[in-house]
Amino acid sequence: MGNIGPWQIIIVAVVVVLLFGRGKISELMGDVAKGIKSFKKGLKDEEADAAATIQHSDAQVVEPAEKKTEAS
Repeated sequence: MGNIGPWQIIIVAVVVVLLFGRGKISELMGDVAKGIKSFKKGLKDEEADAAATIQHSDAQVVEPAEKKTEAS
């Protein structure tokens, strides 16, 4: 009773196409694809910012140690 068969999926797909039309569905899929690309780009940018922050903080830790050795 709770199993979904291939016929039920086909019927739902046909109803969705009839309600929204092929043009609206393809437009919606294009918007979903743009959203996924934007999300992936945001993740890459965030990772790059995190890596830059780590490198910057490492450089700050090294600089005071070098200044102490030069002053001694």
